[in-house]
Amino acid sequence: MFVKICGVTRIADAEAAVEAGANAIGFVFWPKSPRFVDPFRARAIAAALPPFVTAVGLFVNQPAEYINGVASLVRLGAIQLHGDKKPADAALIRRPIVRACGITAADAEDTQARLALWPPHVTLLLDAHDPERRGGTGRTVDWATAARIASQRRTILAGGLTPDNIAEAIARVRPFGVDVSSGVEQALGIKDRAKIRALFESIHGITSTPASRS
Repeated sequence: MFVKICGVTRIADAEAAVEAGANAIGFVFWPKSPRFVDPFRARAIAAALPPFVTAVGLFVNQPAEYINGVASLVRLGAIQLHGDKKPADAALIRRPIVRACGITAADAEDTQARLALWPPHVTLLLDAHDPERRGGTGRTVDWATAARIASQRRTILAGGLTPDNIAEAIARVRPFGVDVSSGVEQALGIKDRAKIRALFESIHGITSTPASRS
């Protein structure tokens, strides 16, 4: 199970996530986010990550030139796109892409059709729909809709995931990976080491069962 801890703003939080077993650390480069981190600060945090942990940059409707510049500065391993980017924009980004999309049960069919336009090599990230905050809202997505999408292509599940519901979410959606931000925080942009440990204990509990290995 691929696990990304997003909205990291401190080296200590990145280290706690890596120690617990995180595969990726997410940095928010959208200035309107309460979890925004300056690219130079993110570079210092990313430099402390071991080579097997991927640094991912989150961007919202920002120009490809800026995205690629920050990616080079921070040495990002992947780009997470939020907002109104189109499938054609994927060709402008010089890193692997994770396309974030807010989903609701009401527009499930439209969402699936829209996401199908993105190239197969683009990983999808499903989050709660919020055009203002663009993630990190603490609200869960419609897991039934997410499960249908995850059955068709590589998908990362986000949206309101916590140590208490992560096992159920994985069991119901069966995603490639999960992305957690607010669910392991003590304050906006400040992670809680105990919650991070509890999250991974819950994940290890479900992924180590006989059914999950079959």
